[in-house]
Amino acid sequence: MKIYTKTGDKGTTGLFTGQRVSKDSLRVEAYGTVDEMDAALGVARSLCQSKDVAATIYEIQKLLWSLMADLASVGEAPNRITAEQVGRVEQIIDAYDTQLPPLKQFVIAGDNRAAAAINLARTVTRRAERLVWSLAREELVNEQVLVLLNRLSDLCFILFRVEGEGHAAV
Repeated sequence: MKIYTKTGDKGTTGLFTGQRVSKDSLRVEAYGTVDEMDAALGVARSLCQSKDVAATIYEIQKLLWSLMADLASVGEAPNRITAEQVGRVEQIIDAYDTQLPPLKQFVIAGDNRAAAAINLARTVTRRAERLVWSLAREELVNEQVLVLLNRLSDLCFILFRVEGEGHAAV
């Protein structure tokens, strides 16, 4: 099977539910940004010193494929992202947060490559969240996708702090 199909040569792409849409549609931009998020997390995971943080990032990356499938589906397609998955992410955040001292000042990334990469992934996550909110104002979006993206930016911030212990603060 060839990697190219030529079906997108005229500026459209196929959604998971079969419809064809413009490649620059808000829906495609939203799930494309989640794909960027996955790539950024992959870079971060490859740099991690902590095996626990790397394993957590891998778990997130697997979850992102379901999130992208939700975003690449229109109408009443079955929701893949659930409240239970959001709850699992909240449990992970809480578990890591108990290991960290209270944050009393802003933190600057850059002293640790893995932490800086996680922080970059956090900003891509925030951009994805903004795009999905824009999409949700125009089309039906699984509400749990919106909640999950919000939690994932929080989780990235926590992982940035865990991986970058001893980081510079201002």
